[in-house]
Amino acid sequence: MPSRPRFPSPDRRTVLRGSLAASAALALPVAGAAAPAFARSGRPDAAWGVQVGDVTSSTALVWVRSDRPARMVVETSATESFRRARTWHGPLLGPGTDFTGTTPLYGLPPGEQVHYRVTLAAPDDPRRTGEPVYGTFRTAPARRRDGVRFLWSGDIAGQGWGINPDIGGYRVYDEMRRLDPDFFLCSGDNIYADGVIEPSVTLPDGRVWRNVTTEEKAKVAETLAEYRGNFRYNLLDDNLRRFNAQVPSVIQWDDHEVRNNWYPGQILDDVRYTEKNVDVLAARSMRAFREYFPVSTLHGTTGGDRVHRVVRHGPLLDLFVLDMRTFRNANSPGRQADDTTGILGAEQLAWLKRELSKSRAVWKVIAADMPLGLVVADGATNFEAVAQGDPGAPLGRELQIAELLRFIKHRRITGTVWLTADVHYTSAQHYAPERAAFKDFAPFWEFVTGPLAAGQFPSNALDGTFGPDQVFVQAPDRANVSPMETPSLFGEVDIDGDSGELTVRLREQGGSVLFSTTLQPGRVGQ
Repeated sequence: MPSRPRFPSPDRRTVLRGSLAASAALALPVAGAAAPAFARSGRPDAAWGVQVGDVTSSTALVWVRSDRPARMVVETSATESFRRARTWHGPLLGPGTDFTGTTPLYGLPPGEQVHYRVTLAAPDDPRRTGEPVYGTFRTAPARRRDGVRFLWSGDIAGQGWGINPDIGGYRVYDEMRRLDPDFFLCSGDNIYADGVIEPSVTLPDGRVWRNVTTEEKAKVAETLAEYRGNFRYNLLDDNLRRFNAQVPSVIQWDDHEVRNNWYPGQILDDVRYTEKNVDVLAARSMRAFREYFPVSTLHGTTGGDRVHRVVRHGPLLDLFVLDMRTFRNANSPGRQADDTTGILGAEQLAWLKRELSKSRAVWKVIAADMPLGLVVADGATNFEAVAQGDPGAPLGRELQIAELLRFIKHRRITGTVWLTADVHYTSAQHYAPERAAFKDFAPFWEFVTGPLAAGQFPSNALDGTFGPDQVFVQAPDRANVSPMETPSLFGEVDIDGDSGELTVRLREQGGSVLFSTTLQPGRVGQ
């Protein structure tokens, strides 16, 4: 997109200055070491870095964590020198939020680079401040011709593969940072609260994988403190903290933020858990999730207590972030002939229809935390996602998706594309009515990628109800292949400002583009 200036990410002096300070204060521990303990005297420390989330053309949400009670102060500027800086007074950070907090920014200039720094001040003496931590981000453009480019993936610290100092930690984040996207969409499984991180794991070829370990990752998460520790674990990685300081995020959640394949009302039959009520666990996880991510609908006056939302990114893109976990019905064989709850819940489905109808963006990207046509099992007879392996007319959760696809077609809603992660491999599916049992919909694409830092798995079977054709797939031939054995996976979406064309690239760590396709704007389906 030549019409938009790019900022060379490795040379951003402000970001590097803040990142180096954070790295010095929060050095990556060796395998088996506990998380660093903070001194309780002196000045507040923001060594866990900064994040910005849900950036629009005029707003953003800044996050930080302190090591003790502190007042959050944010300054923004158009330049690295911070001349004519604007000051934003944030909340008092304390133990009630695990010393985390967010500050909303309003009235930002569209399509511009914003430099910011976060300073923590002692509550009883505003002159006693810690070292500022720096970050930068671009606001969404007001002009169509500026274009949009973002990355997406998911699945971090899963299947026992945590931060490995021998390979430099989560190096994929450094590669993604250098691509300089407008934002990063995490499609869920930001943590594995049900996944223990052992000090070491022996690989099939005899090599030893070493993990950074912490007390909270030594067992499945049940308490609020353990969930907080799971979200904090990934921030031990220097690559991720640098990435967060430079690339805004759009975060959704899925099952492993709580427990594998969970659904509301579930009572666990798992000896690892003393708390068997999943609703109790989910509430604790949601509190920690809210504390550790800058999600606009979980903070401030713009929302309540929900993950699903629309993030508007200029004239070219509206991003519809779904929550396919909180409102679903119980996992089952999925053969119901009548299912109004489905995987979204009736209220979220109505919200999605309404927001899709209102959207005037060229592209409506639907960020789903689970795939549509891939069969994801939960045990011997139940199913975890939408598809249940029956290629006939829609049943179970498929009924809700059929209703949505019919709505998109009949309302002539153009430019819908589905993105997801979850299954730990990468693929591209094209859905078309001429191949489907259910035919009242317009063709569309679904792109799958991930994991970033978890085990990779063989590909799942396709369900023929919506007529998927798997145009591309890359997956291993055995389960739980470690990140030391196969590259991390992520995707890139590039919307050209002049033509409006949307190009999807499925990428792997190391720079390779595995698959690419370009979609044309203004169509109902593709």
